[in-house]
Amino acid sequence: MASYVADLLSDTLTRPTDGMREAMARADVGDDVFGEDPTVRALEERVAGMLGHEAALFTPTGSMANQLGLRLHVPPGQELVSDRLAHVVRAELGAAAVFSGITSRTWSAPRGLLDPAEAMSLVTTGVGPYQVETALLVVENTHNFGGGTVQPLPAIREVRAATREVGVAMHLDGARLWNAHVASGVSLENYGREFDTVSVCLSKGLGAPVGSVLVGSAERMAEARIWRKRYGGGMRQVGVLAAAGTYALDHHVERLAEDHARAKRFAEACAEVAPAVVDTTTVETNIVVLDVGAVGLSSAAFVEGLAAHRVRAYAVGPAAVRLVWHLDVDDAGTDAAVTAAREVLTAR
Repeated sequence: MASYVADLLSDTLTRPTDGMREAMARADVGDDVFGEDPTVRALEERVAGMLGHEAALFTPTGSMANQLGLRLHVPPGQELVSDRLAHVVRAELGAAAVFSGITSRTWSAPRGLLDPAEAMSLVTTGVGPYQVETALLVVENTHNFGGGTVQPLPAIREVRAATREVGVAMHLDGARLWNAHVASGVSLENYGREFDTVSVCLSKGLGAPVGSVLVGSAERMAEARIWRKRYGGGMRQVGVLAAAGTYALDHHVERLAEDHARAKRFAEACAEVAPAVVDTTTVETNIVVLDVGAVGLSSAAFVEGLAAHRVRAYAVGPAAVRLVWHLDVDDAGTDAAVTAAREVLTAR
């Protein structure tokens, strides 16, 4: 494995801290398939309360948490609607169609930013046997491929009011909801209460090695537990992993502000030498997307140029490069990324 001075490929790369490893080693465990793991049950209860819901279910991955959420709301042959960059339609490998018979339609959303009118323009209900019925609207917060965009609470509430009127459910892909909460100051509960189900990830910015949590009503979570087992996600003494999530909630939420500040500093440094590659006003959290095509570079060339300086990034399009700050990238790593990026951007 290559050694990088700044590995900005994703915030999924974080490794457990010493304190987290100690918490995992001490975890009280039981058989979670039988609902007997006390550490898992405590984590589920805690996360459900934080998000303003009755119950929760611990899952091994964010994709499984999302797919369980979609399955709960959309009967086979009906549809979900989301923006065209949403993780559930772009990066979960067609799972909604493969596993649940769900069709999808998408609206255009620059930076993934929720536009209530655009979202509701796709919602189709009461059409009988002539068109596909919309059963679910999905929102992602923060928005990954949009560049860490924070969804405004007023826009979410406007869509919630409109979907409620026509009987359409809402699911929040909140993989990075912790980042949205820290950046905006909006409480997790105020975000969570606007949705029928919410998934949150513990293994991105919070630094746990594994795990996501799905929240919703007690009835829905009981059904999700059955589907988790059908999907192969029934786990046994998984408290050793849930303990990592609990430690992350105790120690790693508020520090996300440090990742946000480092990402902003990097973006501002790039804009100083190549203003067209990034609008720094849109960098709200820990993700920076650079349009390197604006200075005549391909994403592959830019990524290769950074790698020569032992900095890793991710090409998300022919001319777009994503860089993500996290627990394992400090100020020195950020300095190295700034130096590398500025050199590559000005060497053309």
